Amino acid sequence: MKKLTFKDLNSPKAMRNPIMFYKNLIKQQERFFQIDDFYGMGGTWVALHYDDVITILKDSRFIKDLRKFTPLHDKQHPILENPVASKLFDWLMNMPNMLTVDPPDHTRLRRLVSKAFTPRMIEDLRPRIQQIADELLVAVQEQGKMEIISDFAYPLPIIVISEMLGIPTTDRSQFREWTKVLMNASVDPSEGAAVTTTLEKFIQYIEALLNEKRLNPDADLISELVQTKEQEDKLSNNELLSTIWLLIIAGHETTVNLISNGVLALLQHPEQMNLLRENPSLISSAVDELLRYSGPVMFISRLASEDMTIHGKMIRKGDLVLLSLTAANIDPQKFTYPEILNISREENNHLAFGAGIHHCLGAPLARLEGQIALGTLLQQLPNLRLAIKPDQLNYNHSKIRSLVNLPVFF
Repeated sequence: MKKLTFKDLNSPKAMRNPIMFYKNLIKQQERFFQIDDFYGMGGTWVALHYDDVITILKDSRFIKDLRKFTPLHDKQHPILENPVASKLFDWLMNMPNMLTVDPPDHTRLRRLVSKAFTPRMIEDLRPRIQQIADELLVAVQEQGKMEIISDFAYPLPIIVISEMLGIPTTDRSQFREWTKVLMNASVDPSEGAAVTTTLEKFIQYIEALLNEKRLNPDADLISELVQTKEQEDKLSNNELLSTIWLLIIAGHETTVNLISNGVLALLQHPEQMNLLRENPSLISSAVDELLRYSGPVMFISRLASEDMTIHGKMIRKGDLVLLSLTAANIDPQKFTYPEILNISREENNHLAFGAGIHHCLGAPLARLEGQIALGTLLQQLPNLRLAIKPDQLNYNHSKIRSLVNLPVFF
């Protein structure tokens, strides 16, 4: 059998029907297998099974911090011959955040942000999130149609995270284009210039924003982080920049796709959509089932920090391991009838938000936004339906499963 590449795992076929694609892949591949070229990183392993994925996510021998990978750190890895990859690597090395580092730095950085994402703080946002959802639907009510992503799924979380961070309303429109470029990032030199230029613009914007917050602090998370840096010296300037960058992107991008993928899944399963409409109390389990069934994050990665053997395969120090959250979430050894969307599913310990110390800090916020967004859509738009044929839908060439658009009538 021909060895797969990451492009195969991230192909339009996989994006369009991930359940079928990964169901077949689990049957065809060994328990732990290698793929060819992942952005030039060489030895790259793939884990598809739930038990393997969650075990690796909780195993401290698998790390996130590329700075600990000697060939990269010493600029000796072949991938760094690519000027775009080299520039991106330099940026990663100098701009650490809680997503890219390991303890103790990870513990310190996560603690600084976590107080804004406690269950109580998130629950306090419920009235405001509901107000935003209502206002967005009022704006399109008379049209009888809308584009779910641009009219609803994107503005809702970007407004929420911007208000939490203290970002001016007039600046928010820039984030969609910047995020799109970065999520579609490639080390292909023909595309890489746009990526590095976008990164530079994004960081320049955040630097200007931080300077404004130093002069005119407010009751927002960025102002609080600025004061923490200056008063307690608990994070460097680059850590502060990178943390704000991460919060902006992670604070909206995955939720956009949770909502849009969730709407599409419900439209394709009208019996489940009607069940949810008739039983609003199911919204919590429905959102978790949609995260399992059509979650936006398909893969996350880890680096082996030492040589080890897994399922008879020798994993070398520095090898990259791709963990398929999509495949793990349809593992029949873990889930009953995993290929079926069941919003009443009771045992649903899915991995859409990861696991272990890097479990998504924003999971409570994403869940709440998803619950309010989907619940409000179904209650206020009882005749919601696709405006185009399903085979006309397209997905972005991205690191996550994201629709280009989702037009609907109502």
